[in-house]
Formats: sequence, structure tokens, C-alpha cells
Amino acid sequence: MEALSGWSERRGLAQAAIGRAARRTRGQLVGLARKLWPFGRSPATRLLFAPHDLRTADPTTAGDIYAGYYAFAGRTLRTHGESPFDSAPPSEAWAESLHGFAWLRHMHAADTAIARANARALVDDFIAKRRHRSEIARRPAVAARRLIAFLSHSPLLLEGADHAFYERYVRHVARLADQLNLALAGAVDGAARLNCLIAVTFAAICLDGQDSRRKRLEFMLSDELDQQILPDGGHLSRNPRLLIEFLLDLLPLRETFMTRGVEPPRGVLMAIERMMPHLRLFRHGDGALALFNGMGTTPPDLMATLAAYDDARARPIEQAAYSGYSRLTGERSIVVVDAGPPPRGAHSVEAHAGCLAFEFSSGAQRLVVNCGTSRHGPAELRLAARSTAAHSTVVLDDRSSASFGLVLGEVRIVAGPSDVRVARQDAEAGQEWVGSHDGYRRGLGAVHTRRLLLARDGSALDGEDDVTLTGSPAGLPAVARFHLHPSVKPSLIREGEGAVLALPNGEVWSFEAAGAIISIEESIFLAATDGRHRSEQLSVAFDAVATPRITWRFSRVGAAAPPGARFRPPASGAARPPEPAPGA
Repeated sequence: MEALSGWSERRGLAQAAIGRAARRTRGQLVGLARKLWPFGRSPATRLLFAPHDLRTADPTTAGDIYAGYYAFAGRTLRTHGESPFDSAPPSEAWAESLHGFAWLRHMHAADTAIARANARALVDDFIAKRRHRSEIARRPAVAARRLIAFLSHSPLLLEGADHAFYERYVRHVARLADQLNLALAGAVDGAARLNCLIAVTFAAICLDGQDSRRKRLEFMLSDELDQQILPDGGHLSRNPRLLIEFLLDLLPLRETFMTRGVEPPRGVLMAIERMMPHLRLFRHGDGALALFNGMGTTPPDLMATLAAYDDARARPIEQAAYSGYSRLTGERSIVVVDAGPPPRGAHSVEAHAGCLAFEFSSGAQRLVVNCGTSRHGPAELRLAARSTAAHSTVVLDDRSSASFGLVLGEVRIVAGPSDVRVARQDAEAGQEWVGSHDGYRRGLGAVHTRRLLLARDGSALDGEDDVTLTGSPAGLPAVARFHLHPSVKPSLIREGEGAVLALPNGEVWSFEAAGAIISIEESIFLAATDGRHRSEQLSVAFDAVATPRITWRFSRVGAAAPPGARFRPPASGAARPPEPAPGA
């Protein structure tokens, strides 16, 4: 089985490398053809529109930049009067943020003569010294962000500028759009491809003489949105954070089309309509989004911005069959479950091995979470956060249910669950859910099945984890992990047969695992607004051969329960969810 698993991983790596090389070669050929035959282009000479930037801006940041302090991607650099482009970047993510120019929005918000002059000087330095030729600046995702920023904040840069700067600026923006168009013919895939298409579509609307190109790009963008945005509104990457990023660009794009008096592409309208309710699926009672597949800190300001464009009367979807997520609700309680296989290829660069992991909240308090992600932390921490052990699910033999591999400089998922089955029903007792995955079948000959029952009044969450083995191993160590939000304070009772969870609002919950011994272990929470936090997790260790099935229960017991109170475990005759069936 190990040999078969290794062969599957090597085949996946080879296929990804061959596909990437073929797309790069095609892009080089297209680029060469356009250089040899440059006719038919319509060079832009004027900027017609400036799109809105919906991302929140902080005017005080403009003062920091003027003083030489550049804080991006969790790192700060002081330039001591030198150009930030001449300084050694403290991290690669910092350099990408610098060359993406999204920070222009802070200077735009300051709306002062100093901020305008400083912004224009930095941009002019970037253009005059051809810094766009650096490796980081040429990255498609970085160049796309820079193109959108240059278009959105053109009023900041052009107000009070002389005609020579205006011509130089427009010429640079047009060339940047041309370069991204060339890149789209090559090896740009995944979310970066959609970012590039959005950027060049913005340019085709905002620059003059681009009508013929705009019509072609409208078709290309609609086609890419149809491919990447699934029918239930999720993205192929299964990353909730990307939905926020795309919506913050697609909403202004729709507005810019309408401002120019042009009907927005149907693909853009349909994608926005699908994505909005899907984003609500992940939302807990405190407004934060569940931590799956690359989602980190929820930006409350951006969520408030998107809420202004959303129909608050619409209910969140409860079963995202295409993107593989489920939502259970019982009055104030919410459960969100990862119920799908991981993405593959370029869409898996931030994906996690968290199949059948769940998060659980009561009102505005989150109880059970996943560790989240650290996009700008050390590589070792980023990879650890993607492992199965960093999620609230069952871990077998201390392995992840998906395998990671380095493909063309990116850590992607190269093998993992392929057969994920889900079923759910509304019963008299509450919402019942069951799912299974085969991520451990190749390496360990095991299938994990998880059953959940959320009480109708939200006062209890019953769970059952079942490990089905195809062989007869001597033993198979397993651990059911339940990562707790940092605000939850756990304590063991009855010598580890139960646990009490104290919430900051005075609410108290109990946890039991039908007689199994519970341990409290260290964990880490990476999605706090003020950085990473130490947290704790409940773990239930068992041998999947000797004890293939465990049951557990979270129960709300109130705020005044005595520390030594005994809690009744789930009744043995309680209703069980239906067996999983193919298809979500």
C-alpha cells in the first residue's frame, strides 16, 4: 500500500510539472508571435475611469510611509530616507505587498498634498527605474494587484501632476495591461489567473481605445469565473478568504461597467450572486468565518463592507455540495463541517488536510475551532497548520489524511481523500449529519466516518467517530482532537472522564467521550486579530483496532454548574444519523 501511495504522489507531481511546462511554452510562443507582429494594438492615451477600492484604508499609515516606515505582511522596515525598492525586504510576502501597491489606498485616504506628492514620487521612482522588471514585480498576482491599484488610485497620483508624468503613467499602465495579457496566454493558473483577468478587464474599461479587447476579455473572464466559482458559490480552492478577495474586486468591477454605461458580463453578475450566500455558510455568531483551507483572521471591516452589498434577508446555504461544506444550526448554536475532498493542482497551494473537521459556536462564543493559517509566518508553521492534527477531527497513526509535495516551488496537495460521502436530515431531535472519507485507505487501509447530531435547541452536540479497517493490523493509534478557542478555559473532572469548558460570557459546557479518558493538550490559534495565541485542545486517544468507534458529547450546562457535577452521556438508544451516500 505504501508503494502504491508513493506512485500516486509521484504521478501527481509529474502531471502537474508537465502541464505547467506546456502552458509556459505556449505563452512563450504567443509572446514571440505578438512581438514579431505587433499590429492591431490600440495604445491607450487617456484614463477614463477610476474604480472604487472597497478595502479599508488608514490615513495614519500614510504618515508612517512618509516617515520611512513600511509595515506590510506582519513585518516593518525603516528605510532611513532611501527608496523602499532599494532596501532588502524583511520577507518575500513583504516584498510582494510593496510591489503590489495596494498601500496606495492609505495615502489616498489621507487626502493631503504631502500624501499625494509622496505617493507620486514613489510611483515615479518605480516607473523611471524600471523596477517592474524585478522577479517579484513580474509575478502575475503581484502585477495584477499593482494594475488595479494604479487604476483605482489614479486620482491621487494625477491630481496636480504635470503632463509629462500623466503620459508616462498612462503609458506604463497600458504596458502593464499588455504584459498581463501575455502572461494569461502562458502558465498562469489557479487564483492568480482569475486575479489577472479581473485586472486586465479593469484596464480595458478604464483606458481609452480598448473596446475590442474589452469584449474579448469579458468572454474570458466570464468563462474563468464559471470554471473557478462553483455552482454553490464556493471557489475551487475551497478557501473562504479568496471569496472575500474576489468579491472586493468584482463588486467595483460591476460598478465600473455600469458607470461607463456598459452591461456587466453575465458571468460577473452570476458569480457575485452565488458567492454572497456561500460566504455566509462559514459565518459564526461572532461574525468570524470558520477556519478551513487557508482562512485566517476574519477582517471585520471588510466583512462589514461586503454586508452592505449583501441581501441580509437571505439565509446562509446549509449544504454546499460542490465545494464540500455543511452547516448545522440549532437556535444559537452553529456547526460548520469540512465535507469535501481537498483541491488539487494550483488550487491546493493553501489547502489543508482537514476532511471531516468541524467548528462549533454558541451565540457569539466560539468553542471548537481549527488552528487556522499563518500566511506570513515561518514555512514550518504554515505547513504544520495545514496538517490534519491542526484540525478538529480524527488523526490516524499521527499522519495527515492528505499528502503534501513541492511542485514548482509551491507546496501543494498531491494525494488525499477522493471518495467523500455525505448525508444529512432534519429529525425531531435536531439536525443529523454523517460523512466519511478514504484519505487513510491507501496508507493504512482505513476509512473514517463521523456522525453529528446538533440538538434542535442548540444545547448539545453529539458525535461519533468510526474507523473501518480493510485489513487486520495489530494496532492503529488514533486521536480525536477538539481544538478550543483561546477564550475557552477547560478543566478536567472525574479523573479525566469529563471536562468543563468555561466561556467568557459565563456560559459553561461539558464534554464527555462515553467513558474514554480525555486529555488537555497545548494548541495554537493563528487567526486572532492581534497575532497568534496559545490555546488548548481536548484529545481522546484510542486504538482503532481494539476500539473502532468512540462517541462524545458537548452539552450546555449553564453558568453555575458545580465543578464536580456529573453529566449524563448520550443515551445509547438515541437516534443515529443516516449512513453516508455518494454525493453531497
